[in-house]
Amino acid sequence: MRIKRVKAMKNPQEFIVQKFTEYYRDNANIIPLPTSYKNREFGFILFDKGGMLRHKAFVEPRFFRDFIKSITPSDVYHSAAYYKQPSREMGKKGWIGADLIFDIDFDHLRTPCKVEHEYWTCERCDQVGVGKHPSVCSQCGGSKFKMVAWLCETCLETAKSEALKLIDFLINDFGFPPHDIEVCFSGHRGYHIHIEREEIRQLDQDARKEIVDYVLGTGLKVSLHGLMEVRRRTGHKVIGPDLNSPGWGGKIAKGVYDILVTYNIQQLNEINGISKNMASLIYSQRDKIFKTWNNGNSWGSIKGIGIKTWEKLVETSVDNQSVNIDTVVTIDIHRLIRMPLTLHGKTGLKVISIPSKSLERFDPLREAVAFSKGTLKVYVLAAHRFRIGEDIYGPYRREIVKLPMAAAIYLFCKRAALLTD
Repeated sequence: MRIKRVKAMKNPQEFIVQKFTEYYRDNANIIPLPTSYKNREFGFILFDKGGMLRHKAFVEPRFFRDFIKSITPSDVYHSAAYYKQPSREMGKKGWIGADLIFDIDFDHLRTPCKVEHEYWTCERCDQVGVGKHPSVCSQCGGSKFKMVAWLCETCLETAKSEALKLIDFLINDFGFPPHDIEVCFSGHRGYHIHIEREEIRQLDQDARKEIVDYVLGTGLKVSLHGLMEVRRRTGHKVIGPDLNSPGWGGKIAKGVYDILVTYNIQQLNEINGISKNMASLIYSQRDKIFKTWNNGNSWGSIKGIGIKTWEKLVETSVDNQSVNIDTVVTIDIHRLIRMPLTLHGKTGLKVISIPSKSLERFDPLREAVAFSKGTLKVYVLAAHRFRIGEDIYGPYRREIVKLPMAAAIYLFCKRAALLTD
């Protein structure tokens, strides 16, 4: 609801701290501590200080809960690693082992809508623009800008799809049982996947890099997964992995199948090495290709489509089937990760733990809402269209609106709104 503008406006930082304080006062006792918490390092980002308060350790849950209520952090973390003395400086902690951690963040994903929901504002005059900010503001001449990225439902769904692909790798390729895979919505732009098992705790950085390379498909040789050209007197024949093949073979086949089913001629032509004429031929012969796949696992009985073309399709298949993870997070054996049921300082949403089997139905913009009571009148500097809970808000530009508390706090955390009197 838009309402008449008033003059008095102020920075909402104190209000955000107040609401976070109330949240931790009411919910600290239900925040679950990680397993073996006595051997974990804890870290906190504070509202009034730069950097992170690190190297904290707690011998009892009540000490952690009293501490979090006393400091009101904007963000809370614990180590993926286990240490003999977690409160010591890094070189003296005594590393015991570490869980296997993956981070999927839509900031690292290729989504065409990013240009629509990422923009800059001038810190001096609140001028707004889309894309990369200029060196100097055209309105006031200022040179300091802040970038704002919104919680886009399309990007969040893309991140979820990547998480589901990763879970498939972990269960079907690595053999982890589903109940050992914990998925967490980060409270902002994606998902964290945790695995706690004795077998993986001692893996060093090189071993974790091997896992990363596998899910990325790095250095994958398709000839080792069944794609080859068979030369016979009656002619050449290309064969490839079956849709039901285990490991990367089946993923390659599924990926190529998806390309053939969903890509139009233009998309086929955009594949590196596929000419417009070849794209048209593939598109026109799709039904025949599917038929050959159902009769003897032959990929290439279509005249004019040879092994080189199939290799180009497979390269795109590998790119589509691989999982876009933050590789540094998985390799780092000292990484800090967010704690479930704590708040994210850039959104005011909760970090939520989700059983892997329930991820597909999970709605982060509804189930991670922490502040569901009350409304607030705010002055919005600039806001794209966004959803929090069940409702959609915006777009807004330099206007006062009355919003539910969760939506208002989200805008405050994004530094997109000011508090009105």
